[in-house]
Amino acid sequence: MEQNNYNGALQKPIGSGFNATSTTRDVIKGIDLTGKTAIVTGGDGGLGLEITKALNLAGATVIVPARDVEKAKENLKGITNVEVEVLNLTEPDSIDSFAEKFLDSGKPLNMLINNAGIMWTPLHRDVRGYEGQFSTNHLGHFQLTSKLWDALKKAKGARVVNVSSSGHHYSPVIFDDINYNTREYNKFEAYGQSKTANVLFTVELDKRAQQFGVRAYALHPGLILETNLGRHLTFEDFVVLGILNPDGTPNPEAEAAMKKIQKSKEQGAATSVWAATSPQLQNIGGVYLEDVEIAKYDKTNYDSDPAYKSPGGFAGVAPFALDMEAAQKLWTLSEELTQAKFDIQ
Repeated sequence: MEQNNYNGALQKPIGSGFNATSTTRDVIKGIDLTGKTAIVTGGDGGLGLEITKALNLAGATVIVPARDVEKAKENLKGITNVEVEVLNLTEPDSIDSFAEKFLDSGKPLNMLINNAGIMWTPLHRDVRGYEGQFSTNHLGHFQLTSKLWDALKKAKGARVVNVSSSGHHYSPVIFDDINYNTREYNKFEAYGQSKTANVLFTVELDKRAQQFGVRAYALHPGLILETNLGRHLTFEDFVVLGILNPDGTPNPEAEAAMKKIQKSKEQGAATSVWAATSPQLQNIGGVYLEDVEIAKYDKTNYDSDPAYKSPGGFAGVAPFALDMEAAQKLWTLSEELTQAKFDIQ
C-alpha cells in the first residue's frame, strides 16, 4: 500500500534504541554492505567523510563526487573501495556528466546520500542566476537524483538520504521569489528555505518512488561545530543569532544551550548512516529524522519565531516542511528550473 508523509502522517518515533550520542559505528554495527554502491556528495570532508568511512567499514564501495578531485583524494587517503569523481552541484553540465558516467558503468545505486551543502553565505548566484544556497542545497541534488534515477531503480531497494537541518525552521519555501530577485536577501532565511526544500523533496520523492523500491529520508544531523559551515558569519551575525551580546560579550544562555546539543562529527553523521542502511526503516519513508530516530511532529507546539534567534535551535519538523501542496509545487518548479524530469508520476 502506498504511503505518504503529507502533513506528518508518518512522522512518529519508532523506538530505534539509539539517541543523540550514538555514533556511526553504533548504527552500522552488524550491517553488511558488501557488494553495495553508495554515492556521498561532500563525502571527503566534515560529516560526509564520517559517512564515507562508516559505509566503507560495512563493505560498501563509495563514490565521492567533489569539485576539487585532488583535495578529495588527499582527504580520503588510506580508505579502500573509494572512488572520486568531479562534480559541481551548481553547474548543470557537471551534474549530467557525472551521472552519465555512473550510468554507463551499469551498476545499481543502492544509496545516494545528498550530503554536500553550503550555509549562511553572502548573496551569490549560479550560472543560471539562481540564488546560491537554494541552487547548491536543493536544485543540484534534485537534478543529480533525477539523473541517477535508473540506477536507483535497478538496485531494487535503494535509499535516497537528503541532509537537511533544524535550520529549515528559518523559512518555508517562498515560491513568489525563491531567488531573491525582488525581496531583500537574508542569509539565514535563504538557508532555511533551501533546507525546507530538502524535506519537501523527500516527502514527494518517497511518495512517487516507493513503487519502484526507492525510499527517501531527510534529516537534521545536529550541531557540529567542527564542520566550519559557519565560516561566512560576521560579528553582526553572531549578535543576530544570539551567541554574542551587542557589546561583544558572550551570551551565557546561548553558550549553555549550544553546549547541551553539540555533537562530534561521528555523532552528527550517525543519523545519515542510519537512514541509508537501517532495517528499522525498511517499511517507512518520506520522514524527517534527528538523533537517529524519526523526529516528533506536533503542529500545535510549533513556534513561528525566527529560529536563528534561538541558538539552541528547534527540535522536530516544521509543518510547512511536510505540507502536501508545497511538496507537489516544489517538485514541479524544480523540474522547470533544472530541466530535469524524473520518469515517474
